[in-house]
Amino acid sequence: MPTVAPAAGSWKDVLAEGRFAQFVLICLAVWLHAADSLVTATIMPSVGADLGGYAYFGWATAGFLLGSVVAGASAGWLTGRMGLRQAFVLSAVIYAFGCLMSAAAPDIWTFLAGRLVQGLGGGWLAGFSSVAIGLLFPDRTLPRVYAAVTGIWGIATLIGPLLGGLFADAGLWRWAFWSFVIQGLLVACAALFLLPKGEKTQGGGVPTLQLLLIACGISAIAAADVLGGFGLAVILIAAGLGVLALSVRIDARAVVRLLPKSSGDFRSVGGLGFATIFLMTAASMGFTVYGPAILQTTRGYSALAAGYVIAVEALAWTISALAITHLTGVWRGRMVRLGALLAAIGIALCLFVIVQGPLWTLILAAALLGTGFGLSSAFMNQMVLSSLPAEERGLGGGAISTVRFTGAAVGAAVAGALANLAGFGEGLTFASAQAASVWVFAAAIPVAAAAIFTAWRLIQKHDARAVGP
Repeated sequence: MPTVAPAAGSWKDVLAEGRFAQFVLICLAVWLHAADSLVTATIMPSVGADLGGYAYFGWATAGFLLGSVVAGASAGWLTGRMGLRQAFVLSAVIYAFGCLMSAAAPDIWTFLAGRLVQGLGGGWLAGFSSVAIGLLFPDRTLPRVYAAVTGIWGIATLIGPLLGGLFADAGLWRWAFWSFVIQGLLVACAALFLLPKGEKTQGGGVPTLQLLLIACGISAIAAADVLGGFGLAVILIAAGLGVLALSVRIDARAVVRLLPKSSGDFRSVGGLGFATIFLMTAASMGFTVYGPAILQTTRGYSALAAGYVIAVEALAWTISALAITHLTGVWRGRMVRLGALLAAIGIALCLFVIVQGPLWTLILAAALLGTGFGLSSAFMNQMVLSSLPAEERGLGGGAISTVRFTGAAVGAAVAGALANLAGFGEGLTFASAQAASVWVFAAAIPVAAAAIFTAWRLIQKHDARAVGP
């Protein structure tokens, strides 16, 4: 009896032709990174109270993202040098070591160093996952693959805040990191069995200059978080963005590149897609980084309750992403535009409701923000990857993580600088938390508005490209 081929783009198609093992490993890696982010966001007020240094509160995220950006930027290149199997093992071990540093930290500086190492390992895991998706899965399966990845975030949404809240409320925040040490080592062992050998695809030299510029740019932006002074913060942020732009320009002309050539071209589908990803992510980081502390301080929520309010964003992201995987044609472009609009509305609503608004309005704001990402992310990723030549798909997969991490790092650093200017770094009080909420969300609104514009232009350019001359 002849074997019936799975329908193109179906879930059976996703797992066909020996792709099941790769799919499982991608889900494991995404779980590790997603759960870490949500657990850490929930326990950070407890970490700050225990180790001190509220002025460096944002660095727990900025340091993690700095490592993630450098790692994510090199994921495509490093995969070609080492192969997916070896790369996953190395990154998982590095991640576990960073968790160990944070778990055993005697002071805030050791903790922050551990977060930097965690960022390196976690960034590589996320980057290798994107590279694997771009290299191993046909274009027709990408919406469902990205929806499944988003589903892992949904699982983390339910479990992450529970773990973080329980550990924090019990005064055992260090055990949250010890649990990730164990999980990181388990992922490293699983990679030895779930990925085949011999996936090396490219050679070449080390893109040292681009990586150095990316690290310097993110460091300058993150320094605005702790050095204080509005004028100095603006200068550092502008300088950091300038260095990041320079790295993209240099990379486009380099022999060994980290990003596709079209990454900095806002006249292309790739350039507009990357710009939209960057802007939406940057605008959302104030909610992720400072939301738990603001809720615990101004509303008196426990760490567990605050964590679950923040997790509504990720849950809405998951539900909306899974709900639209069947859409085709013009509906994909419409979802991208609608997603950018809903995310901006959610951010604007946070400005008015996060401190004193009714609970249902706070949940609505988080749900709108998450739904915006859920409607748009998978289709944007697909548009970017499908617009690239075949030889750049691996780089494009890694570039998606690089741009997302860069946007998150910029957003976290800017939010940290504004929060500290509002008095957050001097201690958590109702007044400082309320002032920080105003500064952080007011500054995010124009960034979210810019994302609406780039999303609109992205679909115009994508549709024109599809029709052709």
